[in-house]
Amino acid sequence: MGIFERYLTLWVALAMIAGIAIGHVAPGLVETVASAEIASINLVVAVLIWAMVYPMMVGVDLGAVAGVARQPRGLLVTLAVNWLIKPFTMALLAVLFFDHVFAPWIAPADAQQYIAGLILLGAAPCTAMVFVWSQLTRGDATYTLVQVSVNDLIMVVAFAPIVAFLLGVTDIAVPWETLVLATVLYVALPLAAGLVTRRLLGDPAAIDAFAARVKPWSVIGLIATVAILFGLQGEVILNKPLVIVLIAVPILIQSYGIFALAYGAAWVLKVPHRIAAPCAMIGTSNFFELAVAVAISLFGLSSGAALATVVGVLVEVPVMLSLVAFANRTRSRFPQEA
Repeated sequence: MGIFERYLTLWVALAMIAGIAIGHVAPGLVETVASAEIASINLVVAVLIWAMVYPMMVGVDLGAVAGVARQPRGLLVTLAVNWLIKPFTMALLAVLFFDHVFAPWIAPADAQQYIAGLILLGAAPCTAMVFVWSQLTRGDATYTLVQVSVNDLIMVVAFAPIVAFLLGVTDIAVPWETLVLATVLYVALPLAAGLVTRRLLGDPAAIDAFAARVKPWSVIGLIATVAILFGLQGEVILNKPLVIVLIAVPILIQSYGIFALAYGAAWVLKVPHRIAAPCAMIGTSNFFELAVAVAISLFGLSSGAALATVVGVLVEVPVMLSLVAFANRTRSRFPQEA
């Protein structure tokens, strides 16, 4: 492991602190970055995520996609956890904490807003960042691509009905621009670039050597993304620290619980680690651009629902890094070959 990967948790922690400091000291700079946005997707962050995803896409071999059918258990675990369990456990935790546990400290109207935001997070499993987590756990790049692609296809038809059912709001306007743009930026373009790179390099040894050279840029992109995200939300963190902590509690419980469920199911089913780790990561991580966009369209930019989805963004990276570390430490307990 290189120095960036070996001390990744430290670099991310420093990036979080630096982001908050920049957001407080140079709000004009942060506003400039925030304004570079299309369909609720920040273009600066999108470029960095693209840089993170591209190194893994170099490892995608479309000729091996057919092999996924011979190992369907990882895909089934992903889809069952993401769509039959995760949205409903998040809703349950949100109601439990904000209608009961935190009731003495949160006004009822605010509580309902936070519940709505958490439900939106729970119904939007990850698209882009899972490629980063998969790479950090030495996941199968081709299988991860199939998992994400199938998951996204289901999200197109399942997201709005699930949110409508859990929120009791029938008029859910799915931001198709966000969905399409995110798919193009985070999946289609990096995949195309990766396939072109593979074709130009040709030799498998040359492909592996190139992937090793560009891999550190994925980590650098992650660190820069964290700094920007925390910079964009620095004032919120400083102005509402207690609310941030309270919202983070059910998100943390949900994240670790969903990972344990998916990872444990993969272990019971004897899914190889290179498939098991990414399949557990997809449900644990969230498609935060979609959740934020819907929260703003339904409840407004300054709503508690929008704030709750933003807290999901802030919590995600530290949580996922801890799960990456756990997955890497437990690699030997899983089959290593399909």
